[in-house]
Amino acid sequence: MEKTVIIIPARYSSTRLKGKLLMEVKNKPIIQWVWEAAKKSKLADEVIIATDSELILNKALEFGAKAEMTSSEHKSGSDRICEVAKRHEEFEYILNMQGDEPQITPEVIDLAISTLKEGNCDISTLARQITDPEQINDPNCVKCVFDNDFRALYFSRCPIPYPRNPQDAKYYAHIGIYGYKRESLLKMTSLEQSDIEKAESLEQLRALKNNMTIKVAITKLNPIGIDTQQDLDKFKNLQE
Repeated sequence: MEKTVIIIPARYSSTRLKGKLLMEVKNKPIIQWVWEAAKKSKLADEVIIATDSELILNKALEFGAKAEMTSSEHKSGSDRICEVAKRHEEFEYILNMQGDEPQITPEVIDLAISTLKEGNCDISTLARQITDPEQINDPNCVKCVFDNDFRALYFSRCPIPYPRNPQDAKYYAHIGIYGYKRESLLKMTSLEQSDIEKAESLEQLRALKNNMTIKVAITKLNPIGIDTQQDLDKFKNLQE
């Protein structure tokens, strides 16, 4: 039986909110909220936190998670999860789940896993439709376009498509969760960073540049990613 693992990359040093994964909401650090959602997945056999911080490692072990140390030199979350995946040859399907999105649900996690297994693709990911002009124009909200079979054509921090005819423009925001077949993860992380990846600072563009297929599943979930103190306060308020 081909096994599935969720690996949560958990870096301590965030440029905008350092140590955010250890910040607590209702006496639980953010990383624990994410791990608890992952543990409720019906399609994953294991959940591992991959970190470069002994502080995060110790906290994860304290609340009962499996956690492993990784190099602090990794340039992306996929590089970090690949280091762990190489130690566990038993896993054929690997889900990269962001450590700073505590509102991700088990149902959405399983949607990404099932899309990977059934979608005839190298990588799976998620998106949701957006209509708010502020979000559409926000470079921190990554947009994606895809073909009729929901294979990604491009991801950008710019509004895509360009609304030359606004009535025809539909926008989809990317949700940063990725499912990889084992060989796809090993391939992508062995490739050089592409020019478009460097320009947009989006690692999934490395896969597209090298003819790898990314299947997009549509969800209505609108998770709050914890990037700033304002995001953290918003999440706290929702829990009251």
